Amino acid sequence: MVEKISFRTSREVEIIDITGKVADIVKRSGVGSGIALVFTKHTTTAVIINENEPGLLGDLEELLSRLVPRGAGYRHDRIDDNAHSHLRGILLGPSVAVPVEEGRLLLGTWQRILFVELDGPRNREVYVKVCRC
Repeated sequence: MVEKISFRTSREVEIIDITGKVADIVKRSGVGSGIALVFTKHTTTAVIINENEPGLLGDLEELLSRLVPRGAGYRHDRIDDNAHSHLRGILLGPSVAVPVEEGRLLLGTWQRILFVELDGPRNREVYVKVCRC
């Protein structure tokens, strides 16, 4: 079974903590021991695991801006002027896999599952698949 989390982002670059929603899906799944796969099908978004601390999230936004600046002559910009968003998504990745044990996400003390919008605002979807193993 795959469940979908739907929401609208409000900024061009935005980081949203979806840990609680994923944890609810894991709980409803009834899986005691397994894996939760969290995936975004959008090519200008990413899913990462890290600390949800405002300073760190601001640092991440600045790092992405320095590594992959807007309007740096990318060929894809000829199509829709958002190559920087695609390239940033490639660097971060579209999915994470989190172990599930005793029906709960096996995350570290400060770890959170974060959805990263790179070309908003837009309507977005994240898919969660919980499997026994």
